[in-house]
Amino acid sequence: MNRRRFIAAGGAVGLVTARGVAPESVSAATAEEPGRMKLGDQTAPTNDVHLKYLARYGVRNICGYPQIEGDRLYATVDELKRMIDMAGKYGISIDCTAPPFLESTHIDVEKHPAVMLAQSPQRDRDIEALQTFIRNCAQAGIPSIKYNMSILGILRTGWTPGRGDAEYHTWKLAEAHPEPPLTRAGSVDADAFWERITYFLDRVIPVANEYKIRMACHPQDPGVPPEGYQGVNRVLGAIDGLKKFIAIQESPWHGLNFCQGTISEDLQNPGVEIFDVIRYFGTRKKIFNVHFRNIRGHRDDFMEVFPDEGDIDFVKALKVYKEVGYPYMLMPDHVPLAEADKDSLQSFAFCYGYIRGLIQSLNSTA
Repeated sequence: MNRRRFIAAGGAVGLVTARGVAPESVSAATAEEPGRMKLGDQTAPTNDVHLKYLARYGVRNICGYPQIEGDRLYATVDELKRMIDMAGKYGISIDCTAPPFLESTHIDVEKHPAVMLAQSPQRDRDIEALQTFIRNCAQAGIPSIKYNMSILGILRTGWTPGRGDAEYHTWKLAEAHPEPPLTRAGSVDADAFWERITYFLDRVIPVANEYKIRMACHPQDPGVPPEGYQGVNRVLGAIDGLKKFIAIQESPWHGLNFCQGTISEDLQNPGVEIFDVIRYFGTRKKIFNVHFRNIRGHRDDFMEVFPDEGDIDFVKALKVYKEVGYPYMLMPDHVPLAEADKDSLQSFAFCYGYIRGLIQSLNSTA
């Protein structure tokens, strides 16, 4: 499953285009103060309609998705600058972007699987495309790139009724019966997965170092038992695996797209344990982006809920992010669905307001 499409639930297709917003009515001066946490977003598409929607709810910093012509695996400098200029009309900053591959897509439907399948020489060509993308982001002024190293995509088993007419995406390992038993990747044990990760990092992070671009990798969602799932050991679906990952390259530009929801899913008692995990990676300056979402449950049995009703105390979590000096985006992710909110725009709007209010409250007491 493609994470960007999953979270966007179809993007902004369902938006009704209302009266235009005059560019001068929303200026860059409305952006959050440098060095402080920011309300962020990563939903697609990055176009005028969706940018107006984001500006309406006070979102000033986003992960943007450039329009790439043809089948290139990287955006040109001009394509990136066009996206930056379009967002700037609404006072929105592009703080992060992503390549059109290395997403949280199941390998059986992934169009560009070579990196994760260790298929040389194609993986080398794909890595070269990402190296070009890093250089272009540096020239355009985009400081961070997020990516995934996933074979299984996002694993869920169904839905659980929530408050009102909401439905919560749910994972119960005991009810999971993978079909087919193996993916086209076949059996991928921990050693094989680490080889693929290391091969990638050894070629990508030196370029990120040179151009000073933060490379933010998302954990595998969710973790699975040590014997694997569909024949795959998810080495980045456990805290120890993430610790090993950040140590492979000693670099300030190598870190995590820290999905608090996914990491909570990897814990037996997330309401207690998550804060020390934030501290571990935060004090090491390895958190480059936060997916600020909540769950109810624990490893192997959880549902994704609204931020105000899960097992994680978001007020306390925000204080810990401040404690470790985290200065980047906090963005909603995997919001609940509802029949009356097909594109999840209402659910995202609720999350924007909730997160923005928490940030403002924290800053007012500083």
